[in-house]
Amino acid sequence: MLFTNKHVIIAMIVAPVLAVLAWFAVGQFAGETPQPAVPGQSYPLLEKSNCRYPSGACDLENEAFRVRLSAAGEEGNELVLTSSHPLEGVVLGIGLQDEDLQPAMMRAVDGQGLEWRLAIHARPQPGQRIRLVAMAAGSSYFADAATAFLQPPDRRGDE
Repeated sequence: MLFTNKHVIIAMIVAPVLAVLAWFAVGQFAGETPQPAVPGQSYPLLEKSNCRYPSGACDLENEAFRVRLSAAGEEGNELVLTSSHPLEGVVLGIGLQDEDLQPAMMRAVDGQGLEWRLAIHARPQPGQRIRLVAMAAGSSYFADAATAFLQPPDRRGDE
């Protein structure tokens, strides 16, 4: 009897649509709007999910600013950073969470500052983290990321 009433049927259709529209309206009126980076300020980079499993790459981003870390070389003994924006410099350290790191400067390999490389002595252990700071247009972007993306894929099922 309840589902034969046309008012109930219309309400069941309209209520979810109004709820979704209200969610978007609140986001538009009360949400933060992206602001351009201010020179001299620091901004965090968000670690994406591909950093937490053996994907071969780690994406870090803050709005339109994106960097990607990946391994290069026969043994994966070189880290490659590619950026969406020209960078002025990149420092990177690999170590345990509580360990004081000695960061190393990455070197630019293209003339535009979009690709940077750093030779590493050994593949990082699973518990180690990568901490980096990238400088672009007077601002600095920092990140703390897992090293699981550098681990070789588990091949137990291939035997």
